Amino acid sequence: MRILAENHVHLLDPSELLRPEPTFADKNPSKFRDYSVDTTDPLKERVRQTYRQMHLNQTVDFVKGRRDRWLKFNTIKMTVREALEKLNDLVDESDPDLDLPNIIHAFQAAERARAEFPEHDWLHLTALIHDLGKIMAFYDEPQWAVVGDTFAVGCRWGDSIVYREESFEGNPDGDNPAYNTELGIYKPNCGVDNLLMSWGHDEYMYSVLKHNKTKLPHVACNIIRFHSFYPWHNGGDYKHLEAPQDAETKKWVLIFNRYDLYTKSEVVPDIEALWPYYQTLIDKYLPGELEF
Repeated sequence: MRILAENHVHLLDPSELLRPEPTFADKNPSKFRDYSVDTTDPLKERVRQTYRQMHLNQTVDFVKGRRDRWLKFNTIKMTVREALEKLNDLVDESDPDLDLPNIIHAFQAAERARAEFPEHDWLHLTALIHDLGKIMAFYDEPQWAVVGDTFAVGCRWGDSIVYREESFEGNPDGDNPAYNTELGIYKPNCGVDNLLMSWGHDEYMYSVLKHNKTKLPHVACNIIRFHSFYPWHNGGDYKHLEAPQDAETKKWVLIFNRYDLYTKSEVVPDIEALWPYYQTLIDKYLPGELEF
């Protein structure tokens, strides 16, 4: 589903389509798109097919294979600014109300975080870089392994996963007794940090941060790692795998998602004017070239 046109990578990111939370939405929740099936609606059908490919192919073995490919961190070396500017060529087609480069959304989210928590500069930078893992789309990773909601592999799929009833049909992990029980390969209350997550930009960027020894706090890295894990933080699944410390992660993920989902607007921030402030944060928490 990756479309190359005019040097742009167009991504349909299903995780950015909806999730209406009235407190933070700028428009009535009924105006947000939903995951109902309508084969006559091209956008809804593309979203459904993206999830179909994801749910069919994201197995324990697939995830291990992608980790082996990407976590060598030998794809490219770039500074945070270079990676963000690369996102100028990435437009998420998932949002029916906005067709702007991803870098603009990054600054919109960062500025919203800065306005609400001016004292937490680490949160400002976290919002700015949360989608950097999407650069995988420039290096031949299929869309369904880059964007969309994430879920744990190696155990029974959560009930609140979108298109849960039929989308996983044919995924061999569903017939594997080692993977299809409530616990699967995990122990009760093992903690979300210890889950093997479906492969996407969240897990990749979390790993990039850790590999490059970021000075961002661990909770910032977890915000990036779990911000698309909607079946957990929004759907209430996987509670039997939670550890006590996960409550803090969930709190910050839910705070962050207000900036991620509800800052999109046609009001474009003055990126050049904002760069000096954010460059100081980059220099503080994630300086120099990073290995992606």
